[in-house]
Amino acid sequence: MPELLLELFSEEIPARMQARGADDLLRLVTEALAPLNPRDATAFAGPRRIALTLMLDGTVPGTTIAERGPREGAPEKALAGFTRKHGVIQDDLVLENGFWVLNRTVPPVEAATRIAEILPPLLRRFPWPKSMRWGDGSAFTWVRPLRRILCLLDGEVVDVTLAEGEDDGHGLHADRLTEGHRFTAPGAFAVTGAADWREGLRARQVLVDAAERRALIEDGTARLAAEEGLRIVADPGLVDEVAGLTEWPVPFLGRIDETFMDLPPEVMQVSMRVNQRYFALVRDDGSAAPRFAFVANLQPEDGGALTIAGNERVLRARFADARHFWDLDRARPLANRVAALDAIVFHAALGSQGERVQRIVRLAGLLAPMVGAPAAAAERAALLAKADLTTGMVGEFPELQGVMGSYYARHDGEPASVATAIAEHYMPRGQTDGVPTAPVSIAVALADKLDSLTAFFAAGEKPGGSGDPYALRRAALGIIRIIRENALRLDLVRLFVLAAEPLPEPLRDAPDLALLPGFVAERLRVQLRAEGARHDILAAVSSGNEDSDITRLLARTDALAAMLATDDGQNLLAATKRAANILRIEDRKDGPHDGTPDPTLYEQPEERDLANMLLEVIPAVEAAIANERYTDAMREAARLRPALDRFFEAVTVNADRAELRLNRLRLLAELRRMTVLIADFSQIEG
Repeated sequence: MPELLLELFSEEIPARMQARGADDLLRLVTEALAPLNPRDATAFAGPRRIALTLMLDGTVPGTTIAERGPREGAPEKALAGFTRKHGVIQDDLVLENGFWVLNRTVPPVEAATRIAEILPPLLRRFPWPKSMRWGDGSAFTWVRPLRRILCLLDGEVVDVTLAEGEDDGHGLHADRLTEGHRFTAPGAFAVTGAADWREGLRARQVLVDAAERRALIEDGTARLAAEEGLRIVADPGLVDEVAGLTEWPVPFLGRIDETFMDLPPEVMQVSMRVNQRYFALVRDDGSAAPRFAFVANLQPEDGGALTIAGNERVLRARFADARHFWDLDRARPLANRVAALDAIVFHAALGSQGERVQRIVRLAGLLAPMVGAPAAAAERAALLAKADLTTGMVGEFPELQGVMGSYYARHDGEPASVATAIAEHYMPRGQTDGVPTAPVSIAVALADKLDSLTAFFAAGEKPGGSGDPYALRRAALGIIRIIRENALRLDLVRLFVLAAEPLPEPLRDAPDLALLPGFVAERLRVQLRAEGARHDILAAVSSGNEDSDITRLLARTDALAAMLATDDGQNLLAATKRAANILRIEDRKDGPHDGTPDPTLYEQPEERDLANMLLEVIPAVEAAIANERYTDAMREAARLRPALDRFFEAVTVNADRAELRLNRLRLLAELRRMTVLIADFSQIEG
C-alpha cells in the first residue's frame, strides 16, 4: 500500500488562507485519485507550506469499456464519424443488440503515472481566494511564489512538472527536497517519506501540524499567565492566526506601562490584537492586567530578554497612539458630533448616516413603550448611537464602534441607560454574542436592525443566494434573538410599516417590503433547525396565519410540539391527516363540503360520539387560543383522539346513500375547521 507525500512550499501564505488551502488540496487530490482508492488522508498547513499524506493502491486496474455507436444499418457517414472519432476501423467494431459497439481495453495505470498526470492541471487551477504572478511571466499563479514541490510515492520521486507547452511553469518540478525554519535552519534537505519529513522538519524547528502549534500557543501562554496569577482573554481566532504565522511558536509575557492602564480595556485589547497579534491578560476579577502575551517564531539565544524588550517598546508606541485618540475624542462632546453624520453617505438611495439616525430615533421612540423603556432615553441613545463613527478611535479601530460611543457618553455625563444602549445597540454581533436586556438598549438595538432591514429591502438590496453584503440575515436573526430571549410581544409587520414611513418617498411602497415578514420567518426556521427544534411545526402553525408576534408563534409551536410528542398527539395527527386527505379528494368531486352536519342523519354511535366531542372541543379550543392558553388548547384537541379512532374504524365516510356521505363529509369538515385553528397539519412531518 504505497504512501503519497505531497508538499507545496512557497513564500509566506496569509494565515487566513492556510487551512482552506490544505483542505482544498486534500479534497482535489483524493477526488482525482479516486481510482486508486485513497485513504488515511491527512492535510497540513503552515506559514510556508500546505501538504498532505495518504495511502493508496499501487495501480489503477485495467478494464474494458464498451462504446456504443450507430445502429446497424445506419448511414455510412454516421459509422465513419464514429470510427474516426475513436481512431479505429470498422473491423474493430462488433454488433451487439442491433448496435455497432467498440470494446476498448484500458490497460492498468501505475499510481506514479496517474499522480504525474493529475497534479499539474490540478495545481494550475487551484482555488486560492487570491493568487499572484511572479518572475519571468509564466502563466502559473499561486497564493505566493511557489518555490518547491516535494512529491514522493513510497519514497520515490514522482515525475511531476508544471511545464505546459512553451510555459515552463517557473521551472518547477517535483523532487525530495524541503526546507526548515527560515532563520534557524535555512537551506534544503532531502526526505524519504512522510515520517522522515515530519521529524526532519521538527528537528529544524518547523511543526507541520497546525493543531500542535495551536496547542503550544494556548498552553504556553496560559501557563505563563498562571505563574503570575493571571489568565489569558480567550480569543480562538487570534490563536488560529498566530498558529498560521509561526512555524516554531515560543510564548512570552511582556509588561504594559502603568501609565496606559487607564485606557479602556477594549482599546488595549483591540490595539494589541489588530496591530501586533498580542494576547490580553486579566486578573481573576476580570479587570485588565498590566501584562500581555505574544508568540515568537523561534527560541532566542538570550532566553527572550531582548525579544520581550522590543515588543514592549512597540506596544508603548501603539498605546501612545491610542492615548492620543482617547484624549482628543473626549475633548469634544459626543452630542456635538451628530451633525457630522450628515456628511457620511449611508447608501446612495437611502441618504446619509445623519438621515438614518433620525429614522432610528423616531423608531426607538415608538418602540420604547412596547418594551418598557422611557421614550426620551431611547431617543437620546438612538441620536448618539452612531456619533462615534466620527471619532479618531473608531476610525483607527472600527471594531470599537458603539463601545467607544458608550465611554464618551459616560464622560459627557449622559445617563447610564443611554451610555449602555450605545454600547449594546449592535448586539448580538454574532451567534455567541449575548443580546441586550435593558429596555433602552432593546429599543435602540431593535430600531437599528429594523431600519437596516426595511431600508435595504426598500432599496432593492435584499440578500440573494450566498451574498449578503449588508448583513441583513444577521440583522434578522438579531431581531429574532432579542425578541425571543426577552420574551417580547411585538407585531413585526406593524413595525416594518412604521420603519418604512420615513424612507424617501419613492421607496415607501417598494414591492420588496412585502417580502420582509417571510424573510424573518425563514430566518426563524433556520434558527430553530440549528437548535434541533421542529421547524416543520413552526411552518404548520404559521401557515395561513398572519400573526407576526414571534413570542406567541413560538408558544403555539412549543405547545403543539409537546402534544405531538405524546401517543394521543401522534394518533390525532394521523387521524386529522386522514380526514384532510378524504376531504381533498371528495371536494374535487362535488365540494366544498362545508356546512353544519344534520344530527338526524347520524346512523352509527361513532358518528354521534365524534359530533358531540366536536361540539365540546371546538369552543374550548377557540377560547383557549383566544386567551393564549395554547397548552390547554392542545389538551382539548387531544381529547378527540378516542372518538376519531372509533369513527374511522367503524364508519364508512363514502356511504352509498348520498345524504349520509354528504353529512359525514360535513362532520369531517368540522374537524378540519377545528384543526385549522391550531395549525396546518399537512405540513407536519411524520
